[in-house]
Amino acid sequence: MYAQFVDSAQFVDSAQLVDSAQLVDSAQLVDSAQLVDSAQKEITVTDLTDLEQKSLNEIPHPALAEGSSIYGGTKVFPDYKAEEGQSYFTLVHGIAHESSVSFVAVLQATRALRKGFEAAIYFYGPGSLNCLATRGFPTTGTSAFPGEHNINNSLKTFMAEGGKVYCCRFGLSLHGAREEDLIEGVIPTHPLDVQDALIHYARKGAIINSTYQL
Repeated sequence: MYAQFVDSAQFVDSAQLVDSAQLVDSAQLVDSAQLVDSAQKEITVTDLTDLEQKSLNEIPHPALAEGSSIYGGTKVFPDYKAEEGQSYFTLVHGIAHESSVSFVAVLQATRALRKGFEAAIYFYGPGSLNCLATRGFPTTGTSAFPGEHNINNSLKTFMAEGGKVYCCRFGLSLHGAREEDLIEGVIPTHPLDVQDALIHYARKGAIINSTYQL
């Protein structure tokens, strides 16, 4: 969904968003014997039927070499910065890892923060699960796959740079998640705070980005 309107080159600089100390080292997470380095190993397919081989050869693919440019880079709208006292409020009702909704919302809020906005993110419903520090396998904090802690690390970066993160206690309770397992710095909130937080930021004249995943 976000791929339709977010140009990653214009939208987020991963080197700016994630501290290198927080980056996932895939070499530590995945047994090297399981990794396939396409740059070092040729992909070979064996035991093809005649029709499979014919279909494979009909249209040579991929047509472009890796690194080919297929998109323009023109930014259409100005790179707006916050005006004095402006706020940017994000609501997240998205499940961690089930889509890009939650992660992209955090990246957008971080970008707004760096533009000078007072920025806050409010996780509620299943979105509350994004705020858990207990993510990981076989132990907490250990990524079972590259990127498992993208949201955790990005939230830590957001808060370290001055952003506020709220998490609905009721959203946690719906899934048996514990308040004591929240990422350090996340502010727990009452179920009735969801509506009042929205009113609070609306009265401040905040730009409100409400994301919702069914």
